[in-house]
Amino acid sequence: MNRDKRRAIFERLREANPQPTTELNYSTPFELLIAVILSAQATDRGVNKATGPLFRDADTPGAILALGEDGLRDYIRTIGLFNSKAKNIIATCEALVASHDGVVPHDRKALEALPGVGRKTANVVLNTAFGEPTMAVDTHIFRVANRTGIAKGKTVRAVEDRLMRQVPKEFLQDAHHWLILHGRYTCLARRPRCGACPLYDLCEFPERHHYADGGSE
Repeated sequence: MNRDKRRAIFERLREANPQPTTELNYSTPFELLIAVILSAQATDRGVNKATGPLFRDADTPGAILALGEDGLRDYIRTIGLFNSKAKNIIATCEALVASHDGVVPHDRKALEALPGVGRKTANVVLNTAFGEPTMAVDTHIFRVANRTGIAKGKTVRAVEDRLMRQVPKEFLQDAHHWLILHGRYTCLARRPRCGACPLYDLCEFPERHHYADGGSE
């Protein structure tokens, strides 16, 4: 895909949604961090249902530590992998209190050192909470980038690096939100909605004509 086509894609995404953001509910960097940890292999809607009551009762590392691991589980047991997530969140809260005065660090290395926090989670926090132009490549972005031809790669990191190089700088801050939302609601995994896609004429997906005509896999 050439530079002009990439620019046109992001211009259209920006026109349709000038201020994209995460669908996770949060009001502080700490709440966002916890929500993102919980979102692994879970839907944002499911996470929001759990974090609503949780954040009303415990919205700081100290408050979550006061709940204890068993108490935290009671709030998040509707979320997949809640046992391991509860353990990681308690450990993360302990690390935040011990090493960062209870404040989420604005630093990739420090974020990735927290239990249960990998590169993708750090990228989300850096971008959404701190305004950094990072690319948090999840399954949606990986699919959209490869399928459309925006940035092809065989691994998540390869796609991330390519997007960071090839997305025009003026779009980098919001690009990962646009791509996630596009993958979540239009460029679906099993049956992409090519007939309703605003990027149809710019996309390089070979089978888009089939799905635009209502075909099935």
